[in-house]
Amino acid sequence: MPIETVDWNSQLDLASHLLAALAAGLLVGIERGWRQREAADGSRVAGVRTFALIGTCGGLVAAISLAVSAILGAVLLSALLALLIGAFFVSRRAAPTFDATTPVAALMTIALGLLAGAGYPALALALTAIATLLLSARQQAHALLRALSPEEMRALVRFAVIAVAVLPFLPDRNMGPYAAWNPFQLWLVVILITGFSIAGYIARRAIGASAGTLTTALIGGAYSSTAVTAAFASQLRKGSEGPLATGIALASAVMYLRVLILAAVLAPDILMRLAGLLGPALLVAFLVSGLVWRRETSSGASSPAQGGKPFELLPAFGFLLAVAGAALLVRWAQDQFGEAGGGLSLFLAGSFDVDAAMVAYSTLPQGAVASAITSLALAGTVASNMAFKTVLVFVNAGPRAGRRAGLALLASLAVLLVTLVLGAIPLLR
Repeated sequence: MPIETVDWNSQLDLASHLLAALAAGLLVGIERGWRQREAADGSRVAGVRTFALIGTCGGLVAAISLAVSAILGAVLLSALLALLIGAFFVSRRAAPTFDATTPVAALMTIALGLLAGAGYPALALALTAIATLLLSARQQAHALLRALSPEEMRALVRFAVIAVAVLPFLPDRNMGPYAAWNPFQLWLVVILITGFSIAGYIARRAIGASAGTLTTALIGGAYSSTAVTAAFASQLRKGSEGPLATGIALASAVMYLRVLILAAVLAPDILMRLAGLLGPALLVAFLVSGLVWRRETSSGASSPAQGGKPFELLPAFGFLLAVAGAALLVRWAQDQFGEAGGGLSLFLAGSFDVDAAMVAYSTLPQGAVASAITSLALAGTVASNMAFKTVLVFVNAGPRAGRRAGLALLASLAVLLVTLVLGAIPLLR
């Protein structure tokens, strides 16, 4: 009669799964035990040892279900759940200030142990780490909830809806006229824009009013330097304190950098040409921002308090329409007029929003528009946008209050126009 050999590989796999289940229980148990460390002896239903055993039992139940019998595993799991529910029910009757977190954590530990025992130890441990982090952040979570205003709560819910309830159900394929629109990618633009806005809002609250203006400018430049310019220019007219002119100049300087980063990600084939066109203006923009900062801080300006809503959906939807329109315009012009039409359409679409033109260009087939034409068109949209923001400063702030910010934008624009002319000369020959 042959002697069966032991499959050590499977034994080691099972041992690693059960150790992961034990580790999951230990990690949750350490957090629960630390949380209840001041409780009297005998009043704790589950501590470090109990949670470690709960996690291990979950792993054993899963292993038995897979290797022996699913029915036996179901019976053992039912018995374990009944035992825990009974223990916590008795504890609730004895303690009027019963905390539901611990029994829920116990049930979660069983589930994590089952997951580890079923062959997913890495996922179980990752979920355990996240769950333990949430359990340990009790005070911070309660403080955050107390600090949330009704408007912030509504904004959080709206963002969750557009990010979780809408995006996963949109088709991820090109459709519409000229196959120019991808619903999933277009909606992702809305999520990114509102996400940038929320990040800026959180940064202002975390850092405080003293650094609010410059923080808003830095983050706003990565989101919409035009929106920052409009808001700060209106505050300049009102005589609000703070380095508002610096904020306007800094947001546009960041905008140059943002365009180059987008080019590196979406259109790497034109990055070097575009950097040659925008690089001098970018350097001048940051240099002028520093000079304006020195002038404003020497006069004793301080940062104004920041307020407002976490984000607005209307600008995000406007950007969505711009991207969709730009994609359709570029595809139509390239189909009707070839390379020259594609380059012109990029400039026209990007005059409304530089990012829209960049995203539209990234959807074109490789080599559809010459890189030299595309670089000039996209740099031209940046110049058009800078000219619009310069006019916006003088209109919203007035010639006197907006002089510093307006001159800062004009200095960068002048350098950009010179590089555009120099870059266009070889194409005209």
